[in-house]
Amino acid sequence: MTMTLRRPAQVALHFFHFRPSSTKLPYKAGVSSLQPGPVPHSHRYHQFHLRRATRRTLSSSPPHTLVFSAKMSSATSFYNFEPVDKKGEPFPLASLKGKVVLVVNTASKCGFTPQFAGLEELYKSITASHPDKFTILGFPCNQFGSQDPGSNDEIQSFCQVNYGVTFPVLGKIDVNGDNTAPVFNWLKKEMPGLMGLKRVKWNFEKFLVDAEGKVVGRWASTTKPESLKATILEEIEKAGKKSQL
Repeated sequence: MTMTLRRPAQVALHFFHFRPSSTKLPYKAGVSSLQPGPVPHSHRYHQFHLRRATRRTLSSSPPHTLVFSAKMSSATSFYNFEPVDKKGEPFPLASLKGKVVLVVNTASKCGFTPQFAGLEELYKSITASHPDKFTILGFPCNQFGSQDPGSNDEIQSFCQVNYGVTFPVLGKIDVNGDNTAPVFNWLKKEMPGLMGLKRVKWNFEKFLVDAEGKVVGRWASTTKPESLKATILEEIEKAGKKSQL
């Protein structure tokens, strides 16, 4: 996947092809109390939409790649928010200035839960070659099929024991509805989904925030973490070039 941002931003999007399925993914957690549930067929989709988008095709882009032009107008910044961490303490996102951040709403009993392994591999791979330039933020959420019912401590233990997760997994939140965490209200406003719908559809949706705190990408649950590596590296490279000006 490639991504190119200008003013207005230009973003390259790959459309992923997958076969419908209503079966449970072949996964069993190491913690017996946390077992995955089935992934509803209605949630096996791929979405990526930019507000006020104007589509055009680049002749240099690979097949099935579309380029969108969009303007982000919100005066609020990603760095204004302070979600709570696993201990219930404020986690100032301002501490992440200068880093590219992948935000993911996670769950421990979902068919997509094995994506924790891909996220951890992505995190280790990029931070090894680009220290202090990238991080992942996991936000546990129990709103989709009650697939993350554990306490913050239980969720932390599950992630570490089963997947060796070392990136930050914060406190449990809501991503939709009246009690939505403010940072997710902002993310959804900045990068709506298909047809302009803001609602998060399922566990393991992904938002990419660049090194200046702007949302530059949104992907559905079906998007595998490893497929985002090139896009993330491109954002890191852009940030590096800007810092040299």
